[in-house]
Amino acid sequence: MSYRKNSLLKRPDWLTIAIYLILVITGWFSIYSAASTYDATSGGSFFDLQGRAGMQMLWIWISLAVGFSLLMIECNWYEVFATWIYMLIMGVLLLTIFIAPNIKGSHSWLVLGPIRFQPAELAKFATALMVAKCMSAYQFDLLKMRNFTTVISMIFLPMLLILMQNETGSALVFLSFFFVLYREGLPGAILLCGISAILFFVLNVRFANVFWGQTTVGECLVLALIILFSWGFLYNHPKHREHLKYMVYALLGMLLVSAIVDWWLPVFDWCWTLNIYIALMSVYLLVLFVYYRSYNYLWIALFALGAIAFSYSVDYVYDEVLQAHQKTRIDVALGMIEDPNGAGYNVIQSKIAIGSGGLTGKGFMRGTQTKLKYVPEQDTDFIFCTIGEEKGFVGATVVLLLFVGLILRLIYLAERQSSAFHRIYGYIVAGILFFHILVNIGMVIGIMPVIGIPLPFFSYGGSSLLSFTILLFIFLCFDASREYK
Repeated sequence: MSYRKNSLLKRPDWLTIAIYLILVITGWFSIYSAASTYDATSGGSFFDLQGRAGMQMLWIWISLAVGFSLLMIECNWYEVFATWIYMLIMGVLLLTIFIAPNIKGSHSWLVLGPIRFQPAELAKFATALMVAKCMSAYQFDLLKMRNFTTVISMIFLPMLLILMQNETGSALVFLSFFFVLYREGLPGAILLCGISAILFFVLNVRFANVFWGQTTVGECLVLALIILFSWGFLYNHPKHREHLKYMVYALLGMLLVSAIVDWWLPVFDWCWTLNIYIALMSVYLLVLFVYYRSYNYLWIALFALGAIAFSYSVDYVYDEVLQAHQKTRIDVALGMIEDPNGAGYNVIQSKIAIGSGGLTGKGFMRGTQTKLKYVPEQDTDFIFCTIGEEKGFVGATVVLLLFVGLILRLIYLAERQSSAFHRIYGYIVAGILFFHILVNIGMVIGIMPVIGIPLPFFSYGGSSLLSFTILLFIFLCFDASREYK
């Protein structure tokens, strides 16, 4: 008992807690301002439980009580019960699919009287504990296929269950877990493959209807990037660079022949040349793999072939898998359509609000866009526009610096942990926060599609605030006890 009291009062990282409190309180004021109007405080007073700010204050007190209670728990218990917590939350997610009411097209909210709660938020810390426990096991090697598959399955299970609830934004958050996989030994090439997939998808969609003669510009760009990335992987291994020289000469020769053919045939498609080259390059790499028994050649060939398959599946995914509103949001984000009165309305009004704030903002409770309710969801997913309008560039920058400071502090704390379980969990927390901040602010300023995820500690909602508090304070409990390991 004396150890736990000492941990609660002296051992936690109070700098992290201070940043947390500043963000939470600033978010509370922002919610109050966003929920009010010129004529009356429709959001209620600060402490009116019938209003947004009052309810958020209630959740702040609940979150603080839960957070400091978590500091009192022996840190070893989290590792011991990680599997049970994970299984319990997965069960709740599965049950939610069938019993949750339809709210704005999503079956992800459990309604308990006046309280609505989203179990998907709790899945973050449950999955973080489970992944940390698995990866911290004795002699765990992430590069072994069995171990890698196990970890990926743990991450994808909650994603799948949340997608079945039609809650795409919350599901995508689990992609942030790949940051910690990279930190724990996942090759950078795999991370590059993921980034490449996003890039190929965007280029295929954005330039699908742009032609250079008979050549589709989007397809041609993707094929060219596949070749360049494959060359880059090969160049990364000095002993393989001799073969790269032959590949470059082969492409130059094929391009020269194609230019001659294009001069004679006005219907020539340059994508044919690039497709044939990638096929021949892959065959050559497979031959080198068989001859030299070097798996580097095999992986590069598989990357090239897999990238081709992915590239030509984009149209099917875009047309058949994505829902209409999701396609519209992507089109708006990529600048393919305007739709100022539809899918683009939120982003347009949000950018107007942020831009009207100028350098120092209009002042607390003086935002015209906020008070006149031009921005939908301005106290939840789009709350950053309230900050930009009332506090201006300076205030928005301060908030961003607080977030950056929190993430950097978490990384520092994670690196000083003596336990792999604690270190991995800490990196997962930092990754989740980073993903939320990046995507939320990105969609508010119009550089990312609107997918609807909250801004940590700012957006109105008890589920979100409680979830982030639990994530953070469990790690603070780990850090507080690190010298007793």
